[in-house]
Amino acid sequence: MSLFSKLVDKRIASYQRELIDTHYQEVETMYRQIRGWRHDYRNHIQMMKALAAKDDMEAIKAYLDELDTDLNTVDTVVKTGNAMADAILNSKISLAKSKGIEVKADAFIPVQLKMSELDLCVIIGNLFDNAIEASMDLPPEQRMIRVYMDMKNTQLYISFTNFTASKKLQKIGNKFHTTKGEGHGFGLVRIDNIVERLDGYLSRNSEDGAFTTEILIPQV
Repeated sequence: MSLFSKLVDKRIASYQRELIDTHYQEVETMYRQIRGWRHDYRNHIQMMKALAAKDDMEAIKAYLDELDTDLNTVDTVVKTGNAMADAILNSKISLAKSKGIEVKADAFIPVQLKMSELDLCVIIGNLFDNAIEASMDLPPEQRMIRVYMDMKNTQLYISFTNFTASKKLQKIGNKFHTTKGEGHGFGLVRIDNIVERLDGYLSRNSEDGAFTTEILIPQV
């Protein structure tokens, strides 16, 4: 292996560790919000009992509406059937929404995956981060990310689509050119390496202001 290849592998490994740390921090933030809401649960019950004792149904309804809105901010958005996928997707969806990006997610993983949770984390995390980054170049009303995951026979299918400021991204060889930072480029390389190692299939397509990445990973 050449010195350059070793340097690239080292930098990719370093970026991967930073990426995993970031994911766990995002998940911890989400769970901290959930724990905080649960901690307040008894206080909410006591408040509603007090309102019920006064027979103040209007106040109870108003209080329940407030609780419903609050709960929606921490409730799990996506339940795939896979704990790691749930953690990553929900933390990234929360991050995207905080940046004014609408997310439409339809994800199901009904089987025990053969691939490692580390590989799954890197693939989903990078795809979402890239989609969020590209979306920020658009006005808020045009920001949209679509996520689809499901099993196609014995393969895990992953699809991410986001709108971009450019009608069609520039492609050099079989790869799309990126003007983003260094980490962005390593993220793409990391996805490519994982898919290749797992004998999977990867396709990227840029048409009509939308960028789509599709991945198939064998699970047998």
